[in-house]
Amino acid sequence: MDPYTPRTRPGHRKKNIGLSTKEYTKITSTIASVRRNRMSTQQNDAEEEAGLDAAIANESSFIAEASFVRAPLNSRVVSGGIATGYGQAGSHRTNHREQRPEKYAGAQGGSSGKGKARQDSLDSVPLEIQEALILEDLLFVLMGIEGEYIRYHPDYSPEDDDPLRGIEFVINPSLDPSLRDLVERILPLGTYYTAIYAFVEHRSHLDYGLVNHALCAAIRDMLKDYQTLLSQLEHAFSTSPVFSLQKLWFYVHPTIHTLSLIYHLILELDDTGSSNSLLSDDEDEEVRARNKALGIDDAALDELGAGDSSSSIYVKGGEVLAIIYERMQNMAGDPTAHTIYNTLLRAAGKPYVEMLRRWVTTGKLVDPYEEILVKESKFIDRGILEMDYTDDYWERRYTLRDGSTSSGSKRHLTGVPSPRSVGGRLPGGACIPPLLEGWKHKILLAGKYLNVIRECGIELKMEDKGEDIFMDEEGFYTFLEEAYSYANKTLLNLLLKEQELIPRLRSLKRYFFLSQASFLTHLLDLSATELSKQSRSASIVKLQSLLDLALSNDARGEDALYKEDVKVTMASEGLYDFLLTVVNVNGLIDGGEERAAAAAEQQTTSGKRDKGMLAIDALTFDYTVKFPLSLVISRRNIVQYQLLFRFLLHLKHVEMSLSTMWIEQKTAPWRCRLPHHSDFEKWRLRVCLLRARMLAWVQQILSFATFEVLEPNWRKLEAKLERVTTVDQLLRDHMDYLETCMKECMLTSSKLLKAYSKLIVTCSTFALYTSSFTKSANSAIQAVEETGEDTGMAKRWDILGKFETHFNHWFQVHLDCVQFYASSENVSLLPLVVRLNSVKAGFLG
Repeated sequence: MDPYTPRTRPGHRKKNIGLSTKEYTKITSTIASVRRNRMSTQQNDAEEEAGLDAAIANESSFIAEASFVRAPLNSRVVSGGIATGYGQAGSHRTNHREQRPEKYAGAQGGSSGKGKARQDSLDSVPLEIQEALILEDLLFVLMGIEGEYIRYHPDYSPEDDDPLRGIEFVINPSLDPSLRDLVERILPLGTYYTAIYAFVEHRSHLDYGLVNHALCAAIRDMLKDYQTLLSQLEHAFSTSPVFSLQKLWFYVHPTIHTLSLIYHLILELDDTGSSNSLLSDDEDEEVRARNKALGIDDAALDELGAGDSSSSIYVKGGEVLAIIYERMQNMAGDPTAHTIYNTLLRAAGKPYVEMLRRWVTTGKLVDPYEEILVKESKFIDRGILEMDYTDDYWERRYTLRDGSTSSGSKRHLTGVPSPRSVGGRLPGGACIPPLLEGWKHKILLAGKYLNVIRECGIELKMEDKGEDIFMDEEGFYTFLEEAYSYANKTLLNLLLKEQELIPRLRSLKRYFFLSQASFLTHLLDLSATELSKQSRSASIVKLQSLLDLALSNDARGEDALYKEDVKVTMASEGLYDFLLTVVNVNGLIDGGEERAAAAAEQQTTSGKRDKGMLAIDALTFDYTVKFPLSLVISRRNIVQYQLLFRFLLHLKHVEMSLSTMWIEQKTAPWRCRLPHHSDFEKWRLRVCLLRARMLAWVQQILSFATFEVLEPNWRKLEAKLERVTTVDQLLRDHMDYLETCMKECMLTSSKLLKAYSKLIVTCSTFALYTSSFTKSANSAIQAVEETGEDTGMAKRWDILGKFETHFNHWFQVHLDCVQFYASSENVSLLPLVVRLNSVKAGFLG
């Protein structure tokens, strides 16, 4: 039997101190992704295994790890991708950390779970390996996923923190300072990316409107470029032996600036108070309970805009565009910022522009999320124009969300939300983009014009080529100008030619301003008995029949065409009390719309007719106007025509009464002489003189109002209507005409009204004493003839003295007021000053 020898021992193999060629190749194949700069080592087989460890520890390459060959992001990113940006980083990790040499297992924490806090230090890890570890973590962090040595901030809480602020990351404090500086420069990308992604996900909900949807789509496209960059960096990290932290910084440096611009934009777009109400829950519940008790519908109240506030409106629509544009302007010196913001402005403004295009070309407002500058009040329709004195369809059906009007009126600010801060921008659609600020009125009017035409049953649509246009292009404003011109020209032609607006206005002027005085004189003669009754007792049906008869006899030409539209009605309040109430409520009103609106509202809210008012004092006309002419001749305008008509009618009636008194004073009691009763002769002379003075004053006022106010202003209006170019100008010209007439007829000043009303009432009351004076004269003559004595002269003088005192006092007050206003505010009263001074001089000289 052969002796036992090592060579023949079973299972014996040659003992080698080092690695075989096959084993060495297998190990080195796992270092394909790192730099190879091996140090010279001794090739002694006895020390080869120990030398391998020393070589790995000292080589200037990344740690040999099979996981580096694989895609590291693919190994960590869970289903849902950046859902980890909300704090749900991929909880599962591969076991590639276990494949690392045990020597570095402790430095890496020795655990694959991300939730376990890392207390291990990198102090004992070579610089090259630190760079490899931190570089891998950075590729994770740039996707919003925390790594082994770059973790979420200790204070970060997914439930409590605002995801739109992004996730803050912190670096292991043991990282070498030379690497830390570079990592801290790259680290904000993770915060930017998580915030931007959260913004895109959050603002893509329907409640935020179409502009936000388009903005999120544009930002999502930019994030795709960022994600493509990360994929390329990952590939370089996995395959390039020379990929380093410095190269990563080189590639992501421009991207940091780009995402920073988007990040700061979304911070400004983030409305942190959008979900908060101005009222607490208890207060809100109390308000709703009170509204319910009062029968107020909360939905209707919201429709009126009474509950609008900046805290209840998302940052959407025009406000989004305004913020982007302002940031672009503020950073105009940065080419990158200008490019980024201009791209986002165009993308976000596309649905805004499309809604505007539909509005200005068809008159249809399609704005489901209340984003554009035009607002529709759906509860107002054209039918209200024919029954509600306080309505102004043209002004309130479609308005600008910021509450501004072309006339500068502040009446329609009820539904305008408050600014987000003192002096700040309005929220939501009420914020008009700066690019459209100078065009907002034309945009509003273009759609309103077409909408009126549609209400008449005429479907029009401006030819639109359908080309993409952007808010910052010159072609967009050319398009708006063309749309406005088309809509304006079409509606103006409809009103002036097809609807015959000017003949309608001419007939109104003739019926209400006594230009056709013959029919009015005829009417007053026919209805004298009925008009002498109390207003509540007068028969409107009978008065309407008498008006139709008077118009049938006197109306000719155009007047005959529209006589059926004139109706008799009774006012519920005396003219001067009504005007004084309106003026006292609004102060010394010199502006048109406020006075007209107040007058219309007062007319509507007046109660039953004054029981002590005569029918002649309450008589007025109404005028029926159909749509669309009711936009120009609105109920508010009709009220002003009625006020002027009652003013002139009262003057005409007093003139006729004083003229009748003159006829009465030509009878025997006033002509016979009593030589022995000089006191009676003086009394009769004073009565006639006072009647003549009153008649002269009334005639001068009536003549001034007719020939120096109404007629000249009508001629000016006709001249304007001949050359009018826009519908809005047409409305303003008509309103200005009525306002000027009201002002120059002294119906807008409380002092002038008070003095005038006292005078006119004194004159009308004096005229009512005609029969009493005649009866008193007969009594005096009879007493002298029978007894030779007259005991009633003291009473006669007392009554006459009161009339003279009242008339003289208020005549002087009225003259002083007219002179004051003629020299300070209303120079058109200068001719009346001359007329009144001539009356005064003629009877006192």
